[in-house]
Amino acid sequence: MKRPHRRSTARSAARSAAGSTVRGTARGTVRSAALAGALAAALLAGGCAGSANDSAKESADHRRTAPRLPNGGGTAAPTAPADGQADGRDAPSGAPEGEQRAPSPAPDYLSTFALDVDTASYGYARRSLAEGRLPDPATVRPEEFVNSFRPDYPRPADDGFSVTVDGAATGAAGWSLVRVGLATRGADRAGERPPAALTFVVDVSGSMNEPGRLDLAQHALRLAADELRDDDSVALVAFSDEAETLLPMTRLGDARGRVREAVDSLAVRSSTNLEAGLRTGYDVASEGHRKGATNRVVLLSDALANTGETAADALLGRIDEQRREKGITLFGVGVGSDYGDELMERLADKGDGQTTYVSTREQARKVFVDQLPAQVELRARDAKAQVAFDRETVERFRLIGYENREVADEDFRNDRVDGGEVGAGHTVTALYAVKTRPGASGRIATATVRWLDPDSRSPQERSGTVEAGALRAGLWGGGHDSLQLSAIAAYFAEELRGGGGLPGAPRLGELAGYADALRGRSGSAVVGELAEAVRQADRLIGERPSQEGEFRSGDPSGDPYA
Repeated sequence: MKRPHRRSTARSAARSAAGSTVRGTARGTVRSAALAGALAAALLAGGCAGSANDSAKESADHRRTAPRLPNGGGTAAPTAPADGQADGRDAPSGAPEGEQRAPSPAPDYLSTFALDVDTASYGYARRSLAEGRLPDPATVRPEEFVNSFRPDYPRPADDGFSVTVDGAATGAAGWSLVRVGLATRGADRAGERPPAALTFVVDVSGSMNEPGRLDLAQHALRLAADELRDDDSVALVAFSDEAETLLPMTRLGDARGRVREAVDSLAVRSSTNLEAGLRTGYDVASEGHRKGATNRVVLLSDALANTGETAADALLGRIDEQRREKGITLFGVGVGSDYGDELMERLADKGDGQTTYVSTREQARKVFVDQLPAQVELRARDAKAQVAFDRETVERFRLIGYENREVADEDFRNDRVDGGEVGAGHTVTALYAVKTRPGASGRIATATVRWLDPDSRSPQERSGTVEAGALRAGLWGGGHDSLQLSAIAAYFAEELRGGGGLPGAPRLGELAGYADALRGRSGSAVVGELAEAVRQADRLIGERPSQEGEFRSGDPSGDPYA
């Protein structure tokens, strides 16, 4: 589960206004997984790693962490643990049975977030740039750019996570990028997995008549019908001003022909009553619910609701009820040059699901053939991550993106608080801008991931650490291809949303050059697509006046937060 834990509107607005300020208070949450394509095997996380794949048995290394600063201002002086939070205190309740855990540092020294696997923001931005327009900054989420690529993190042997923590110097004085990478074991296509019960809810409103909308949705559904297993079940609901069930929940088996006929019958009608579509879709999914199966509603739409209950809040109650009562999750697939990004994201958040965006047949194949069948199998429920920074080595830090995925630090081990559901073969990456103290040595950060076993619901944890020595090499030097790709995606997103830049941020032209070099070394087509998107953005941004005070890597201080 992965409902967002949002702070107040005023606090969110303050964060937005302070976009270029490093916030020691980085209580963001991860959105992730790599639905937009994978790096070639050559992109290894080499050279800069200081990683571990151990269970959470850290000792006093958790004791010293970096206090987070209000609005990111000032310098964090070393402080003693708060009363009642001294080293060696008892572990909170809810610990995995028989497992020893490190004492928790004071909450203000932590960054805590729920895992997530969305990638729609990057796909929609690429579509916008290809059409010659900059994406709305409100639709740009850096975590979804970063998680659109699948780093070569080690994979665990079991159904939990591997934890990799690495980093490199950015070139701005004292500033590094620290990366927390989580990965699950991939799916065995030929092996056993729980059956899937998928209810496809398809938008057939007038706005879906544009090429690359309904026709692309039909193509994707035909692919899914071919790739799912005989024991899987599918249903089909179409909606415009009203909703209609075209196919009740049906085991595929020898019924694939019926599924294709229902898909072929989809035709554009009138207005968009998204509320009717979701209500009917969840009714069908509930009636066809299969115990022990992965029950999911798959919404294919441009999310441009204009009839019925169009406000997101009015659509969320039904989704949340079905999630809690029957475990039915939502997978949102966005299409169209005009796309209701915010609405689709909120629907998927409430439905403990994920969003992606497709604009080509190749992307539809990746999602519905390469990914959807494999990701039917869950690896973790209610997954959260918590990163503890060492106050003796770290002066300031900021989590890049994830503003709407916050979890209160004290709720990290509260299993009644929702986390993220993560499937087979997923990766989740969180990037931090970290300013270390002069002459820092020793531990920089400890990252811990906690999740519930999908079957037993028992809590599990694993941790990884990074030392100061791992940050001394330069980001753009040799051996850091995987980390470079994560950094390019993050820098690119920050520029698109007008955040004022990150420490050591190259100009977009330089970023495109770094991406081209990565493409040359790896042969990865998706990296080439990233390079082209950066170049398109550079041309479009170059046509607008620069913002006063806008940071560029050529600034004399080299530090936009000085």
